[in-house]
Amino acid sequence: MRIGVPKETYATERRVALVPAAVAPLKKAGADVLVESGAGVGSGVSDNAYTEAGATIVATRAELLTNADILVQVRGLGANPEGWRTDLDAMHQDQLLVAVVDALASPEPLKDAMTKGITAFALDMVPRISRAQAMDVLSSQANLAGYCAVLLGASSLPKIMPMLMTAAGTITPAKVLVMGAGVAGLQAIATARRMGAVVSGYDVRPAAKEQIESLGARAVELPIPTEQSQDAGGYAKAMDAAFYAKQAELLTQVVSESDIVITTAAVPGQKAPVLVSTAMVERMQPGSVVVDIAAERGGNCELTVPGQSILHNGVMVIGPLNLASTVPVHASRLFSKNISTFLLNMIKKGELLIDLEDEIIRETMLTHKGAITNARVGERLGIAPPAAQAQKEN
Repeated sequence: MRIGVPKETYATERRVALVPAAVAPLKKAGADVLVESGAGVGSGVSDNAYTEAGATIVATRAELLTNADILVQVRGLGANPEGWRTDLDAMHQDQLLVAVVDALASPEPLKDAMTKGITAFALDMVPRISRAQAMDVLSSQANLAGYCAVLLGASSLPKIMPMLMTAAGTITPAKVLVMGAGVAGLQAIATARRMGAVVSGYDVRPAAKEQIESLGARAVELPIPTEQSQDAGGYAKAMDAAFYAKQAELLTQVVSESDIVITTAAVPGQKAPVLVSTAMVERMQPGSVVVDIAAERGGNCELTVPGQSILHNGVMVIGPLNLASTVPVHASRLFSKNISTFLLNMIKKGELLIDLEDEIIRETMLTHKGAITNARVGERLGIAPPAAQAQKEN
């Protein structure tokens, strides 16, 4: 069994799916690892490092895509909108693809993967269960994104973060508001606290209050009902327009008092909810900063332009893309651990075992044997998975 690691082709992607440290465990499980020449350069990993770890360097992408039984990527199919077609055309029937594929937001490429007989696994759909924590790429990468967002905000703020008491006077600490207390938000809170800021956190989920306060931040509480704000997997759910209107009204004062606002709220497969309106930004002091981690999903700030930094009424609004890739060395190490753990869950003594009794495998497998196998993806494509179709026919 051969696992192929191609170089990422997404424009801003510097990560690599597997680092040399993952090669030995996979070889021990009976798999050979093929790596496209130069695949690790963006993450500071040379071809020699892979060779020394026991991998085989393949000169061309075409050769890699042809000879690998399993392809592992950071971004595949819908998560690589400009490059997925070229890769899929070079793949062959019964190959496995394991990657972040953004299936709920961009499901169309899966039709072609289905037609070609590719078995596609989505790392971004790993279920939130204890056994899958070591495979959870969304959490490992969001953790880094939260850290990077604070550094980005601090470097753009015309103030320092901590309080300083000097002979020339006392400098008061910066005020940071983090909106969304998922993995990225909690890391942003912790990072801003370590840098000496006074930090507040807000999340629509009532359960997040304890997590925010455990990091030494103040939890912003609003007098609006939030009982239905969390799904079974622990993610925030989209709320109705009336809820967001009331939320904006109550949050305006908190936002206006903040030097840095970091927004992290995202709903899987949907456009990010707008939490910070233009009017709210205009209430902020000139020199303040908004860092919108949700820019890739349209943004939590009404003014966000994905991939750009704009100045509005003296306030800098930053819409960063692919933040984890800006720290590719550690991002790749974490991603590699996630994906190798996922693979080792399926590879037993050199043989691939697709056990649909395993919740992790069942929930992440999107296509298999010429069919869409995931109900949520099938619903978006208007294609019933085989089991659902059989049940309907009976």
